Amino acid sequence: MLFAGFVHSSVYYGYFHLESSAIGFDSVELALRSLRLVTFPVLITLALAVVLPRLPELLPTLAVPAHLIHRILRAGRAVARAYLAFVAAGIVLMLLWRYIHPFVWTAPLLVACGLALGQTSAAAPEPTRRGRPWTRALPVAGAALFLMWVVALAAGQLGRQDAERDAERIEQRVAVLIHSTERLSITGPAGLKAEDLGEGLHYRYRYSGLRLLVERDHRYYLLPLGWNHKTDPTYVIDDDESIRVELRPGTQPRR
Repeated sequence: MLFAGFVHSSVYYGYFHLESSAIGFDSVELALRSLRLVTFPVLITLALAVVLPRLPELLPTLAVPAHLIHRILRAGRAVARAYLAFVAAGIVLMLLWRYIHPFVWTAPLLVACGLALGQTSAAAPEPTRRGRPWTRALPVAGAALFLMWVVALAAGQLGRQDAERDAERIEQRVAVLIHSTERLSITGPAGLKAEDLGEGLHYRYRYSGLRLLVERDHRYYLLPLGWNHKTDPTYVIDDDESIRVELRPGTQPRR
């Protein structure tokens, strides 16, 4: 969970020209961000991964006819014994990496599934295999590494998608109004507005048209309205005695 949360945060905030490590998320926050990967298809896949190995015990309790159980188990053994085909398919997809976006995660997933299936009793029933622990440890370790790669690719892809979606809906984020005693070097798109309120006011300068990306330890990371990923900066404002920060509702979509 920490690994997935770190990858997601790094890609998400990297889209806004920030380093997630510089923002300073703790381990709990990173673990919670990993829950973004817990989607319905992932839950279905995990449920199948738990249930499928128990099919020989489960099917008789569901009153499935014996001949049908035999066919299902025979098909399962055929799939397990074709584990090298899964590995080969994954390697082929790796060679076609640039052409399979955004489904690049399928390549390491196929390799991981193939390596895992190769260690099942249906694929390798010979007792000689079980007598050599290292021959099983290497494929299992390899499958774990490929699964970590799958998690990294999925988390990175989701982080990019989340960042692009939030950038498109930037006006809906929390609005930020900056009051400052000194003129700030803030310039940007037309949505950013700087005003001089006059010499008689302590907070003479006001900046509006900003939206909050994240706040950490009295440091505000802000985006101007109309922010463009390729050309516009992300502003970092420290809240001190010369700054007053007001948080207001963003523009809400019509219902």
